[in-house]
Amino acid sequence: MERVLIAVAAALAIGISALATAWVQSRIGAAGSGALAEKPELRGAIIVMLAIPETLVILGFVVAVLILLGKA
Repeated sequence: MERVLIAVAAALAIGISALATAWVQSRIGAAGSGALAEKPELRGAIIVMLAIPETLVILGFVVAVLILLGKA
């Protein structure tokens, strides 16, 4: 039973961070497309703003690995 709970915790660490990132990127993408329509020179800044939330998924993956390897 303990191994199941560890697996669920690792899955939640990745799943919640991925859902949060998807939600944030949808908001940034919508705002970014509106900004790009008015000022095309903001393209680089918008790409950076879309890439920053991806670190949340990477951190969720690291936490999941730490959870799985903590009881090995």
